[in-house]
Amino acid sequence: MSDIVLEARQINKSFHDPVTTRVLSDITFSVNRGEFVSITGKSGCGKSTLLYILSTMDTDYEGELLIDQMSMRNKKEADLALVRNQKIGFVFQFHYLLNEFSVLRNVMLPGLKLKKYSEEEVEHRAMQKLKMLGIEHLARKKANLVSGGEKQRIAIARALINDPLIIMGDEPTGNLDKKNSDIVFNIFQQLTEEFRQTMLIVTHDQSFADRTERIIEMQDGRIISQ
Repeated sequence: MSDIVLEARQINKSFHDPVTTRVLSDITFSVNRGEFVSITGKSGCGKSTLLYILSTMDTDYEGELLIDQMSMRNKKEADLALVRNQKIGFVFQFHYLLNEFSVLRNVMLPGLKLKKYSEEEVEHRAMQKLKMLGIEHLARKKANLVSGGEKQRIAIARALINDPLIIMGDEPTGNLDKKNSDIVFNIFQQLTEEFRQTMLIVTHDQSFADRTERIIEMQDGRIISQ
């Protein structure tokens, strides 16, 4: 059984607005189970556009994307939504927590959506994730009453709830100070080392990227080193 969890094969992407502009050219790489990979490059190099494709949110591209050995080509939106919910955990620069819900409920939401476990089991799993990240004491608090650093840890717990194949991050430390950035990095590192969790993180923070196992560097829509 192959250890490759994600593979991009000659992905090209153009915007047509109204002139056609190529924004990604011949993107080819793979990510193995348990790898901690960062994608870096200057603003405008195409890294967030690429992440949008890799996360199956954008299907308007040439080339092929495989997740867990399965091609994402010509899949219906409902099937892609299932892939996203089952196999991908997301951590963004902004945590997108729902303020009207408790911390625990926020973490539970993707698990409830997947409908793989009962609500009681999803709650139990959510508490386990919060404990793992050292924030179980926040479970019953409303999401708007916790600090920025805590919110990002809650977002990581939420990303983990369905035991995803890969966690994708879009500038997950972009809104945090150095102390909280280091906490988030250490959590990611622990997840890869202890649980073989695969991480693919887009970041412009070079000090963050330098500490990951592997850097995919982009420039003008191309990979220049990996």
